[in-house]
Amino acid sequence: MADDYYQILGVARTASADEIKKAFRKLARKYHPDVNPGNKSAEEKFKQLNSAFEVLSDERKRKLYDEFGEEAGKLGFDEKKAEQYRAYKAARAAGGGMPYGGGAGADFDLGDILGDIFGRAGAGGVDLGEILGRAGGGRAAGPTAGEDITANLTLSFSEALTGTERSISLQRPGRCGRCQGSGQSGAPTTCATCGGTGKVRRGGGVLGMSVGGTCPTCRGSGRAAPPCPSCHGAGVVDETARLTVKIPAGVQTGSKVRLSGQGAAGSRGGPSGDLYIETIVSEHPLVRREGDDLHMDLPVTVSEAMLGAEIRVPTFQGEVTVKVPAGSQSGRRMRLKGRGSPSLKGGAPGDLYLTLQVKVPEQPSAEARQAAEALARAYQTDVRGSLQL
Repeated sequence: MADDYYQILGVARTASADEIKKAFRKLARKYHPDVNPGNKSAEEKFKQLNSAFEVLSDERKRKLYDEFGEEAGKLGFDEKKAEQYRAYKAARAAGGGMPYGGGAGADFDLGDILGDIFGRAGAGGVDLGEILGRAGGGRAAGPTAGEDITANLTLSFSEALTGTERSISLQRPGRCGRCQGSGQSGAPTTCATCGGTGKVRRGGGVLGMSVGGTCPTCRGSGRAAPPCPSCHGAGVVDETARLTVKIPAGVQTGSKVRLSGQGAAGSRGGPSGDLYIETIVSEHPLVRREGDDLHMDLPVTVSEAMLGAEIRVPTFQGEVTVKVPAGSQSGRRMRLKGRGSPSLKGGAPGDLYLTLQVKVPEQPSAEARQAAEALARAYQTDVRGSLQL
């Protein structure tokens, strides 16, 4: 999120939803991988466009992005976390104590919020949540469930309709292999934080707070194992995960595929969160989708429209033969039942609607001109006689 999303789409920060959508469509057509095969620069630009549109086309995400900028993404566009972060910044701006660790107005975990924004590890690999827990007291550093993660995946129109399988790579907090997520190394000894008392009280500590309570390191027992040197006691380290994702047929932009337990690993042995793959479907140059129904213009010749014909038409399930009735006009709509998109809800598939477009020769021969003149004499009424404004 280092680049400004408004600049990527080339719109003002006051742009309307329609202006954002139009700008995205224009640029997406220009940089689409199908239009620029093998062009890595265009492919990267297309990914940036999709990321920007995914945020700015969502009213809730756009509001948080306008307020927090790139930090909104680090907060996961979570309104609850955003509210907590507002409280944190407001308290810091006021120069007072922080609403943390059981004090007045304490209704959130500042360590979790700052960990999400600035990373789980501070300078030198020290766990930020653990530092704040020790300073605040009263919050035991026990097992914590991992966060859910959302990742975007761009699909072609065809892949979305027929389903596909993709291999993806993503960065996520993973379970520490050295301590197997426990955060501990070796047998328990006298707790170095509280000296074996199980209690701590510190004044003028982190963020200027003076607090006390149960020792968060040993959780009041007075004994604690040394922290794992690989994860510094968190039980979690950053990792690159490579996963295979099965995308069901019929997904649309905004559809989510859940991979249970593939999110961020829990700290100190806590369960992992889930991974949600949110799909972004590229537009098709010929076909548009409305719900589970598909719509496509079907070009026909003058003779096919006037005399009728049987023609071959491509669909996403294979070619079919379509009968064009004699005397058809441009704009006539024909329905191919069940040739639309599969239903994600398990119902019947949608339909494919074909709109006839009568095409005349672009460079007619002398013979074609004579035929056209003869055809003009066949009209018994003025075709524009009913036009009245």
